[in-house]
Parts: sequence; structure tokens; C-alpha cells
Amino acid sequence: MKKLLHIIATPRGDESSTLKVSGAFLDTFKNKHADWVVEELGLTKEELPDLTMKRVDGKYVLLSGKDLYGDLKESWEDIISQIERFMSADAYLISTPMWNFSIPYTLKHYIDVIVQPRYLFRYTAQGPEGLLKNKKMVVISSRGGDYSSAEAKKADFQEPYLRFVFGFCGITDIEFINAEPMNMGEELQKKSIAASQDKAKALATQI
Repeated sequence: MKKLLHIIATPRGDESSTLKVSGAFLDTFKNKHADWVVEELGLTKEELPDLTMKRVDGKYVLLSGKDLYGDLKESWEDIISQIERFMSADAYLISTPMWNFSIPYTLKHYIDVIVQPRYLFRYTAQGPEGLLKNKKMVVISSRGGDYSSAEAKKADFQEPYLRFVFGFCGITDIEFINAEPMNMGEELQKKSIAASQDKAKALATQI
């Protein structure tokens, strides 16, 4: 049975503009893919492991080509659990607002936990190689302003970062739906959410 992992990086629940769009995507997705499991990972509720000195030491052991051992291996149990949960999915939906032109700190924390050598990527003689192949990702975001113009795109550090970091891991089939602007009047907000919901429904049929 295939699995879609829904990673939620907003703390706003029913008040979230992002989740209003994600909800439209999921309704359509579940109707079309009744045989899939949809697993939800709420990053504002999940107790993610801290990247302590010992755990970072473990990362350098892996980068050196060696296996974790002793208390280093024990300290990585929670990290490996999160990595395996991520790797077990066949497709991903990330629901994230734009915060300060980028991503919320909870999503950055999650990425720093799971993007680890020998799990999501490795270094070869030809350079780094992503180890997650043939997987799809949809990112649904909401932004306070409008970042659609060429000039405004210079301030968008959200989409380029997410494309690069997951592309580094081998996930290159990534679609974005950016609901914007959310903070420039109620009429524009409603219009953007409705348009983004239509895009989300159409995209959900293509996964």
C-alpha cells in the first residue's frame, strides 16, 4: 500500500490559509487514491530530536564512511526513526506558510534532522548523490505578500531552498502552489485561496 506523508509546518490549525488549500488537495487525492494511506506529521506538535553535540558527532562519523557505534548509535535512534518515517513514503505534501521570506523554524529543524549522509544522500567520486529517487512532492504555501514578479522573487527564499534541499536528496519532481497575497486585503485573500484550491484539486489527480 502506498503512502502520502503530509508534513504540516503551520501552527494555526483551522485558521491556516495554507491548510485551506491543502484540504482541497487532500479531499481530491483521497477520492482518487482510495488505496493510499495518508499519514499526517504536524511539526508544531512533534517532539523532534535536538541536534546536540553528540548527535552532530555521529553525523561526522557517517560522513567519514564509518558506522555509528556505542552511545553515538543510541543517541541517533530518534533521528533514524524520523528518517525512516520520511523514507517510507511514496509521495509528500508539505504545507508551509512563508515566514520572514523563508520557512518556519520547525520545518528547518525537521530538514536538519532527516537530511543525513548515507540515508538521504551520499558523496561519490562524481559528487553528491541523492538517494530518494522516483518520488513526488507537492508544496503548498501561503504568503502575506505577492512574490510573483521578477523583482519580488528576489525575496523568496522559501521555494528555491526547498527545491534545492530536497533535490539534493534526489526528489526532483516537486510542484508548488503558492497562495498569495494573504495580507493585502480580504478580497484578494479569498480570490487567491479559491484559485489555489482549484490548482490543488487539479494537481491531486496527477499524483
